[in-house]
Amino acid sequence: MKLVTDGVVITNDSEDRVIEEGAVLIDGDSIKEVGNADKIRQNYPEAEIIDAGGQMIMPGFINSHLHFYSTFARGMDLKAEEPPREFTEILEKLWWRLDRTLSTRDDLYYSAVYALLEGIKRGTTTVFDHHASYGLIDGSLDILKQAVEDVGLRASLCFEVSDRNGKENREKALRENERFLNSLAEEERSYLSGAVGLHASFTLEEETLEKAGKLAEKYNAPCHLHVAEGSADVEDARKRGFEGIVERLDRHGIWRPGTMAVHGVHLQEDEYRKLAERGCYLVHNPESNLSNGVGAADIKKVRECGLDAALGTDGYTTDMLESMTAADLLPTYLSGDPSCGGDLARWMLFDVNSRLAGETFSQPVGRLEPGAGADLIIADYTPPTPLTADNYFAHIAMGIAGGDIQTVIARGETIMKDQEVQTVDYERIIQKCRAQARDFWERF
Repeated sequence: MKLVTDGVVITNDSEDRVIEEGAVLIDGDSIKEVGNADKIRQNYPEAEIIDAGGQMIMPGFINSHLHFYSTFARGMDLKAEEPPREFTEILEKLWWRLDRTLSTRDDLYYSAVYALLEGIKRGTTTVFDHHASYGLIDGSLDILKQAVEDVGLRASLCFEVSDRNGKENREKALRENERFLNSLAEEERSYLSGAVGLHASFTLEEETLEKAGKLAEKYNAPCHLHVAEGSADVEDARKRGFEGIVERLDRHGIWRPGTMAVHGVHLQEDEYRKLAERGCYLVHNPESNLSNGVGAADIKKVRECGLDAALGTDGYTTDMLESMTAADLLPTYLSGDPSCGGDLARWMLFDVNSRLAGETFSQPVGRLEPGAGADLIIADYTPPTPLTADNYFAHIAMGIAGGDIQTVIARGETIMKDQEVQTVDYERIIQKCRAQARDFWERF
């Protein structure tokens, strides 16, 4: 057993407790006890001690939408005569070319493992990845799985199905999702999960949606797809004779419990309510939306409509605290209401992300309470004012950055200690990643 002790514990449990001079007892990949440090230490003298030194102990962060494959795009020359001027051009000139160029095991492995390591350094212990590599489809999710297992995190994986690369590739993508879902062993489900990945409505034909809906039903799996990120997605659905995207996809059984409707920038209130009725999640990626110039979902309205909004990064960053800051400031700016942003950001980062992860894996995640998965982080933060259960999120929002994370425990194992990754050779991985990126850029 491990005892993470002598810190201020932010539990995010059902009572949302903050425990001064607290401790978390870990038994395998499960939290056994949370409470007063002295009391737990006395009861379990044999436990391995991890001294937090008065720092903040809290649940590991959950990233509810990430693209591992975006790693090699950082700083890359698009080799285009004109830069992209709007969202569909960004897709055509960058992302769709990039995913066709991803064609080797090393492309996939090193782009994934780097994103995972960067997330670890910023306190992320669970990721929901949405993958596309149309240059290498068959077995691609197993390569990502290997990266996840090598670094020691939890992950939900899927392959992005689309009709944009032809029927043969569409069928391969569907089969890759099915193969992976079918391959998951019961003992892996505490840290590994799958979904039926889809790109977006405007690149999907009716036959494809029908097949995807039946596949999700067969495996009782959620779908993970981009929804109304740009206005072209909405316009396409209307040209096909539907009121909107939600109506179109509803006819094919896509809106299953746990399905992640990513972005939702251009959805209407009635569509938010329909997704809520179906038990789906909207996934908010504020920095990505702003960067792509597509607008931003009205998260205040999303919540009022009863729809849970999770928080992701869309590969724009791997830093959930950075995404949280954007999610905090954006609704305040858009509404002119300085009181709304912080509560919405806290709700997404802690409440909804934890709920989504808890439904995805075979044990609760994102909470420090008995029975939950043993994922926690230690942040170097000394508050200048009292830290209480009423104000802890203000301390996190205004006092902690991703670089302040010192120690990360995931699945009960210490994967970063004093900002040094423990599970893989970090320097070797970075060198291999850079070399692979150079090779990839030449092929792009």
